[in-house]
Amino acid sequence: MISIGEYQSLRIERDMPQGYYLSDDEGNEVLLPRNFVTPEMQIGDALAVFVYNDSEDRPVATTETPIFSVHEFAYLEVVDTNEIGAFCDWGLAKALFVPFRNQVRRLEKGEQHVIYMYLDKLTKRLVGTTKIDKYLIKETEEEFEMGEEVDLLVYAKTELGYNVIVDKRYKGLIYNNEIHQPIQVGQQLTGYIKPLRGDGKLDISLDQIGHQSIEPNAQYLLDELKAENGFLSFTDKSEPSLIRERFGISKKLFKKALGTLYRQQLVLLKEDGIYLK
Repeated sequence: MISIGEYQSLRIERDMPQGYYLSDDEGNEVLLPRNFVTPEMQIGDALAVFVYNDSEDRPVATTETPIFSVHEFAYLEVVDTNEIGAFCDWGLAKALFVPFRNQVRRLEKGEQHVIYMYLDKLTKRLVGTTKIDKYLIKETEEEFEMGEEVDLLVYAKTELGYNVIVDKRYKGLIYNNEIHQPIQVGQQLTGYIKPLRGDGKLDISLDQIGHQSIEPNAQYLLDELKAENGFLSFTDKSEPSLIRERFGISKKLFKKALGTLYRQQLVLLKEDGIYLK
């Protein structure tokens, strides 16, 4: 199946005046226009191409590299507007259409916005939207560990801080009081997962969590022990719900952190809880 909005490997099937026709394993074909054909290309060769709709909404292949693919987010410049919407530069000859219904507020030429791209089911066209919250995963389960390094795309300023897209899929938040550098919408950053919340939402730090010599969740557990005068009434038999409520991590990650501290001879494990050595 030839998928619009994605990279795929297709075979050069036949040469026609308008270009090469490429096919997949099922015999589906798409045109690679003549202006993308090079002397090195031969019938039978496999090509890595991106498929999208041309100016007449026909599926075509290109060897050009767009800024992003379908179901992804990117920070794009608005290059034109008309009576039905706006058009954004995403690295290909045909600009990406963002209809009025997909705009949080009217886009203006020259502005830049974080855009999500999807394939419209009715028209079979690639379109963009600035209403990106509904395309983000808001709650996570066992997907991240505290202190894990993640890629961020800043997409909105709020009263609490900045909303960010985490690893191209998840919604996260950097709090205002933890920001010690200039930040702006559209910026790509490296961040770190803070202690996981019981509701599955992601809080993000721009600073590394804990010390590099100790696994992040173990460092967090060690800090909690120090804060509680060297004792926590938790063991590896404690209920998972109580562990998540207290520490914001799963029982699996709790046991892993506890094992790290024990192996480094930093704690004593007794029937009534954990003691700091």
